[in-house]
Amino acid sequence: MAFDLDMIKKVYDRYSTRIAAARTATGKHLTLTEKILYAHLSEGDAKKAFERGTDYVDFAPDRVAMQDATAQMALLQFMQAGRPQVAVPSTVHCDHLIQAKVGAVEDLSTAVDINKEVYDFLSSVSDKYGIGFWKAGAGIIHQVVLENYAFPGGMMIGTDSHTPNAGGLGMVAIGVGGADACDVMAGLPWELKFPKLIGVKLTGKLSGWASAKDVILKVAGILTVKGGTGAIVEYFGEGARSLSATGKGTICNMGAEIGATTSIFGYDEKIATYLSGTSRAEVAELANAVAEHLTGDDEVYANPTEYFDQVIEINLSDLEPHINGPFTPDLAWPISKFATAVRENNWPVELEVGLIGSCTNSSYEDITRSASIAKQAIDKNLQTKAEFTITPGSELVRYTVERDGYLGTFEIMGGVVLANACGPCIGQWARHTDDPTRRNSIITSFNRNFAKRQDGNPNTHAFVASPEIVTAMVIAGDLTFNPLTDTLTNKDGEQVMLDEPLGIEMPVRGYAVEDAGYQAPAEDGSMVEVKVSPTSARLQLLDPFSAWEGTDIAGLKLLIKAKGKCTTDHISMAGPWLKFRGHLDNISNNMLIGAINYFNLNADSVKNALTGEYGPVPATQRDYKANGIGSIVVGDENYGEGSSREHAAMEPRHLGVRVILVKSFARIHETNLKKQGMLGITFADSNDYDKILEDDTFDIVGLTTFAPGHQLTVVLHHADGTSESFQVNHTYNAQQIEWFKAGGALNIIRRQMAS
Repeated sequence: MAFDLDMIKKVYDRYSTRIAAARTATGKHLTLTEKILYAHLSEGDAKKAFERGTDYVDFAPDRVAMQDATAQMALLQFMQAGRPQVAVPSTVHCDHLIQAKVGAVEDLSTAVDINKEVYDFLSSVSDKYGIGFWKAGAGIIHQVVLENYAFPGGMMIGTDSHTPNAGGLGMVAIGVGGADACDVMAGLPWELKFPKLIGVKLTGKLSGWASAKDVILKVAGILTVKGGTGAIVEYFGEGARSLSATGKGTICNMGAEIGATTSIFGYDEKIATYLSGTSRAEVAELANAVAEHLTGDDEVYANPTEYFDQVIEINLSDLEPHINGPFTPDLAWPISKFATAVRENNWPVELEVGLIGSCTNSSYEDITRSASIAKQAIDKNLQTKAEFTITPGSELVRYTVERDGYLGTFEIMGGVVLANACGPCIGQWARHTDDPTRRNSIITSFNRNFAKRQDGNPNTHAFVASPEIVTAMVIAGDLTFNPLTDTLTNKDGEQVMLDEPLGIEMPVRGYAVEDAGYQAPAEDGSMVEVKVSPTSARLQLLDPFSAWEGTDIAGLKLLIKAKGKCTTDHISMAGPWLKFRGHLDNISNNMLIGAINYFNLNADSVKNALTGEYGPVPATQRDYKANGIGSIVVGDENYGEGSSREHAAMEPRHLGVRVILVKSFARIHETNLKKQGMLGITFADSNDYDKILEDDTFDIVGLTTFAPGHQLTVVLHHADGTSESFQVNHTYNAQQIEWFKAGGALNIIRRQMAS
């Protein structure tokens, strides 16, 4: 459980020489992001100035973190790598498989029983390979990492898209697929396209109802869900220094919603205070000694437009609380305009449920600010109108807020405390409703609100706000309520207003916990046996994918031409499917069932070229595979946005899809496809998307001379006997082309370990 102080010392020891080399290489002052990236180059120096957004660079991360849903596949892959132990400190966190249904105690007990096979596998494989294991109920991965492992100036990868949460402590923390984690745990370099840099200058100071959550809600409205793609967002300025460490974490966490590679804040007094308050004073002392390296140069922040590719400025003193949604986290509404938007768009006014917590907003500060609103409901004799749930971020937070009386306040006002887990945020929610077909509204302090994300119901309009705004809206039960200006009628018929929330950044009596839920690995794991039953429905040992046949690919059938937004939730749904995350064949039965077919505007209904009949996507693809026929998936913009789940890449690969052709990819998903030996290509002219017809057959030409920067050609054979072709682009570098040829990066790792 303890942080690795020696590892942190080694990281800081190399900062001076590497940053000096970086200054020489670039001939300029450096942002914080550049300092950390240069300090983590796997080759150990800065031999060249990188062209942002173009060059792939090898890095050496300091640690790996995995959540239980994605860790299963990551570790099943790592087991094939041939190493006796992980090469860098690594942890597994059991937070995704706990369904919210009744309340914390009963839900956790049910999860431990239902998921025993998976938890036992993760526990034993962690024990064997030297991986720290956080049991079910210990907390959400990102909050636990923030409390125990994140440190200023470090670099971490995690098998969850919200890994950037650790940027709140000044760490470059990046969400990846399990294959990337496997590489790093196997001691291999980790590859990333050197990012562009977006600078966000924060001035002023938050006050009243405004919170750190509102900063990222506003930024999401500015940049949209793909505006940060290929970039790292660096926050700076007096306003940044005024934010609490956990508030910074909230902002970095939700940076995943703008497609950013990660987000980061520089080291400051707030971070030092949080480190000391979470039993890491030694880390703060080490950071203080190299503090100049743990923030950007003064010259950078004085003239940001000269050093960042894009600069945004936000005055925190003027920032309004925001509510974003529905159906997308970048539809941003200042609260002064939200009621009008609700009425004009005919969104359901009645609020049915409010939910606070999740990895984005479950800190001590979040809980105390929300509880201050909940206490007003009690003191001012207000009747809570909507259902209300509270999800603590970790056992450390839960135990401390219960000790300090805040959970009791929520329960008195009618709230239900859920287990320390992701729960409703990722669709692990057995929602209570008398009519699932009714158009309805919910509001959460979570990060994502795609259609069906929380409850699987397409009729649910989900909105995102800060925990305190969510709490106020729950009391009102009305989406048009503005707690800054409106009154509520209490049980005595009196008109009362809610006062501004009051919160505490750090517990006055310090944090406390009886059992944090950590299990250390065996000192010698060589005798530990990892058992996977051959008849298990939830776990399946992997077989290597086949290598490329060495020729152009011909005769592909169109599986689906997806229309509009196609996130990883559309490609590989979560919710009830989470139980199959360790069984590739079983979970492949959800492949693309949420994608909308361009030709009939239905989900999970595609034409089978062999029969001419329409049927489910997975069944159609299994028919193609059984008949030795390859297929292609065609998609729209930002294909694969959302979660880092590599199942969205592995399922098509497993079922015989050969090519994914889209207008543009989300970063993590594109990398996941490459890792699994898939061919991911983009239209050179996005209008060529319109040329693709339902009965087309496809050839991919140019693979025998596949090379970085060289286009490939797609030949369409139409059902009427005519043909046409167009050019497509790719971003494969030389190493990634080798992954494609070998049938996947893991095949190369296995070969290297065996030699």
